[in-house]
Amino acid sequence: MNRIIYVAFDHLSRAKGALAGANKASDFIVLVESKRMTTGRNWHKERLFFLISSARHFAKQLEAEGFEVRYLKAETTVSGLEQVQKEFGALPIVSAEPSSFVQSRTLAEFGVEFVKNDFFLTSRADFQLWAERQKTFVMENFYRAQRVRLSILVSNGEPEGGQWNFDEANRLPPPKNHSWPEPLEHMRDEIDLQVAEELGMTATTTWATTRDGALKQLEHFIENGLDEFGPYEDAVAGESWAMNHSLLSPYLNNALISPEEVIDAVLKAYAKGNARIESVEAIVRQIIGWREYINGMYWFLGEDYRELNSLEANRKLLPVFTNPSNSKMNCVKSVVEDVDKRAWTHHIPRLMILSNLALITSTNPQQFLDWMRERFIDATEWVMVPNVIGMAVHADNGVLMTKPYAAGGAYISRMTNYCKGCAYDPKTRSAEDSCPFTTLYWDFLDRHRETFSKNHRMSQQLGGLNRLSDLPELRIRAKKVLEKLDAGQI
Repeated sequence: MNRIIYVAFDHLSRAKGALAGANKASDFIVLVESKRMTTGRNWHKERLFFLISSARHFAKQLEAEGFEVRYLKAETTVSGLEQVQKEFGALPIVSAEPSSFVQSRTLAEFGVEFVKNDFFLTSRADFQLWAERQKTFVMENFYRAQRVRLSILVSNGEPEGGQWNFDEANRLPPPKNHSWPEPLEHMRDEIDLQVAEELGMTATTTWATTRDGALKQLEHFIENGLDEFGPYEDAVAGESWAMNHSLLSPYLNNALISPEEVIDAVLKAYAKGNARIESVEAIVRQIIGWREYINGMYWFLGEDYRELNSLEANRKLLPVFTNPSNSKMNCVKSVVEDVDKRAWTHHIPRLMILSNLALITSTNPQQFLDWMRERFIDATEWVMVPNVIGMAVHADNGVLMTKPYAAGGAYISRMTNYCKGCAYDPKTRSAEDSCPFTTLYWDFLDRHRETFSKNHRMSQQLGGLNRLSDLPELRIRAKKVLEKLDAGQI
C-alpha cells in the first residue's frame, strides 16, 4: 500500500473526491466513526443513524469492490488515523477537502493532503472569483450566471419559458382536500438494525442509507412530486410533512447522489413533458443556485462569520424548541414535533416559523444555530452557518440578505393551515389571544426601528409600524408574551 485515503462521512461517493482515482492495489481506505461526532453534542438520533449507517454501507460497498477498508471507532478522527498509521506504517494520508473550517484545520495540522472537493458544481476558487467582483451578494445574480455557465434551461443566453424565475407562480397556499404524494419508505437491513440498536432507537423507514435507496428517492420525486413541486413549494400543509418536496438534501449532503444526477433527472422529465416549467425551474434554482451559493458563501465569508450578532440578540434558546408539548402555538408545536420525529421539515417551516420565532424574540444566534445543527438530518456546518446567521436571524447586518425575514401571523395564516383551531388569533396584535407572531413581529420592528430606518427595503414595514394606534398596548402584550415564552408557557 502506498497511501491511505480518508473518507469523511459526507464524502460517500466513489466517483468524486479522493476516491475518484483510487487504486485497489495501492490505496488503503479508512472511515472513522468518532466518539466526538456521536456524543459530543445533543445530536438527533435520526441524524446519527443516517450518517453512521450510510457510512457503514458505503464501507461494505468498497470492500465488495475489492478495496482494503478499515471502518474504525475512535475518540476523534485524528486518533483513528493515528491508529491506522501504527498498523500500516506512516503512509501519506489523502482526503478530499473537508466541508468545514474546523475539520480542514484539524486534518491539515495532522498532515493530511487534500485533493479538490468536487462535490459541488462550483469550486471554491471559482466562487471566490465571482464573490470578489460583487458589490452585494445577491443570490439571483449568481443563479443566472450559473444557468448560463452550465447551459441549463437557457438557449442563446435567454431563459427557458421567457423568464429567469417563476417565484410569483410558486407561492400558492395549500389547497383544500389535496392529494399529496405518499412519501417513499426505505426498508432496513442488518447494518441499519445494528446501528439503531447501538444508538438505542427503533429504526424508522424515512431515510435511505444506501446509494440505491437515494436513487430510488430521486426516482420517486421525479415521478410523484416534481410536477407540482413549484406551485406549492412555499406552502405548509399540516396533513402532509413531505408534500411535493424531493427529500434529497441529506443524500446530496453526504454525496450518495450528486447534484448533476438530480439536475439530469429533472431535465429529462421536463423534456418528456412530465413536469411544468415552474416546478423544473424551482428545483433547478434550489440545486444549482441556492445550494451552491450557500456553500460558496460559507467559505468566502470566513470562519468568524458564525459568531456575528449584529442585532445584539441575547435571549436564551426558548424552551419550546426543546419541549413543544406545552405550547399552544399550533404552528410551532407541530413543526418542532415534526423535527423531533424525522429530523426534517422543509424550508418554509424552517425559515418562517422556527427561524422567524428566533428572530423576533431576539434569540441568541449561536444558540439557535447550535440547535438547528443538532436537530436536522441535512444540517452540515456549511449549510447552517450562512442560512442561520445570514438568512434566518439577520445576525450579519445584511451581508447575505438585504432585509430580515420577519413576519407576523398573517403570513402563517395565508401559507399554512395551522391557524385553524389554534388558540391564538393571527389578525390581532395586542389582545390577550393575539397570535404571538403578530404581536412580536411589530414589537421586533419597534425595538429595531432605528437600525432598520437605514434600510430602504424596510420602509413599507416601518410605515405600517408608524400607523399603529395601539402601539403602547402592543408593547405591554409583547413583554408578557416574551416572559411566557421564556417560561415555556406559550
